[in-house]
Amino acid sequence: MNVRWVVAGLAVLAVALQAELWLSEDGFRKTQGLREAVSGQRAVNAELRSRNAALDAEVVNLKEGREAAEERARTDLGLIGENETFYQVVDTVDD
Repeated sequence: MNVRWVVAGLAVLAVALQAELWLSEDGFRKTQGLREAVSGQRAVNAELRSRNAALDAEVVNLKEGREAAEERARTDLGLIGENETFYQVVDTVDD
């Protein structure tokens, strides 16, 4: 008779612990929310890693190659080199 009460008590305790695990805010729902947040953060980190790699490659290219720096100066600053002629084409307005 005593063994039945012990088994019944353990069964009630197991059900109570399972209910707390599945129904409480700190249980399964919170774990799922944290997993989703980690997944989202990993995606953001992958994008940032990709951007950082591109920026690192550009920095190395600018430090090592004169051509890259010259190209950047041409596109961003309008550099015109020696022995080059600048032509500006202007559209005429017909009235």
